[in-house]
Amino acid sequence: MPNTAIIDTHAHLNNKDFSNDLSQVIDRARQAGVEYIINIGYDLRSSHRAVELAEKYDCCYAAVGVHPHDAKTLDQEVFQRLGELAKNPKVVAGGEMGLDFYRNLSPKEIQIDAFKKQLDWAETLNLPVVVHDREAHQETMDILKDHPGLKVVLHCFAGDAEMAKEAKRRGYLLSIGGPVTFKNSKHLPEVLKAVELESLMLETDCPYLAPEPHRGARNEPANLPVIAGKIAELLAPLTVDDVCRVSTLNAKKFFNIGKIDPAKIAYQIRDSLYLNITNRCTNACVFCIRQKTDFIKGHNLRLEREPDFQEVIGAIGDPSRYKEVVFCGYGEPLLRLDLVKQTAGWLKERKAWVRINTNGQGNLIAGRNIVPELNGLVDEISISLNVHDSEAYDRICPSRFGSAAFQAVKDFAVECRKAGIKTTVTVMDMPGVDIEACKTIVKELGVGIRIRHYDVVG
Repeated sequence: MPNTAIIDTHAHLNNKDFSNDLSQVIDRARQAGVEYIINIGYDLRSSHRAVELAEKYDCCYAAVGVHPHDAKTLDQEVFQRLGELAKNPKVVAGGEMGLDFYRNLSPKEIQIDAFKKQLDWAETLNLPVVVHDREAHQETMDILKDHPGLKVVLHCFAGDAEMAKEAKRRGYLLSIGGPVTFKNSKHLPEVLKAVELESLMLETDCPYLAPEPHRGARNEPANLPVIAGKIAELLAPLTVDDVCRVSTLNAKKFFNIGKIDPAKIAYQIRDSLYLNITNRCTNACVFCIRQKTDFIKGHNLRLEREPDFQEVIGAIGDPSRYKEVVFCGYGEPLLRLDLVKQTAGWLKERKAWVRINTNGQGNLIAGRNIVPELNGLVDEISISLNVHDSEAYDRICPSRFGSAAFQAVKDFAVECRKAGIKTTVTVMDMPGVDIEACKTIVKELGVGIRIRHYDVVG
């Protein structure tokens, strides 16, 4: 069982398969940690039923729309009635809409017309859209391209890794369900690795597509942890809690439901604990995630104020639970050198492994060589060199210290290595960075190297 609440972003409890035991199904979902369930309409009747369930159960929300199978039924009267349903505050999306060229229960041209009309309709209502795509990948993506302002989730994603990357570039989310657990599901592991957690939501599509080992039985929201567990297995060393936390945040933001957690001082990813002690930084790197979002792997890191020592150790709790404790948040930790030293001393008394992630400008910040002050308190240090020369640094990682910064970062790495601190330099594989030149520099510095992938964090 995950420790983080999860959201079933695509369910059909409005289906007749749940008419006899719906309350028990919802109870089992809650016991399994499912916080919210989005029931998706696929025609007028099921859309109406989804709204009824949303009104009856606090945990339920609704999407209203017409599935491509029923595209031939979409006329002006149906649109009008869907519009009336959409006025309900618990209607959070349009859909399920899209294209299904596998079964073709409505003619292709009628499916395309209905899809386009529903996209226009959702855009007018400012609703995100839940898109069904089966064996119509190119047509679906071509049509969606004409609606760049829409929030889109590709439900039960069935495309390949290249399609997933394009969806990510456009800002779409991918919803992953039971098929990820199937032995014959060859594409989904590659898809997951291509887009990372930040583009994913979880779904059951119940009563259909029950995950292994329940395949063939009626699916229900209580099976969602099985799906989360398989995704975690495929994305190891990320944990099931990482999967649940990130996908839940994605769902809350996509559907505009629930509460977002406040900013965290200490936050766990995998089996490491990270300390977010400042949002200030001496650099304004062009790739910095702070410019795009307040969140890293589902954790809110945008501090309202900087914490003091007691708040930091209170947030840490028992450090023995973690492989390492890392000073790494939404800013440069060595701007708070005294707090770093005090906290690191407290951690070392408790035999924790301590690491600092830094931009390497600590000596410039303090106006002195601070490495001797860190010796004995810090086991490991990761320094963001990022690029291959001073000109690239000024362009990609502009520092308040100007042209002095790049050499100072290299000097800091050498000082850490000489002090016996395990030292690694990170560089970015992004346009404008000469990775081979970076490797040469790092070899001269005599430290380790790690290549960071552009636009991948946490």
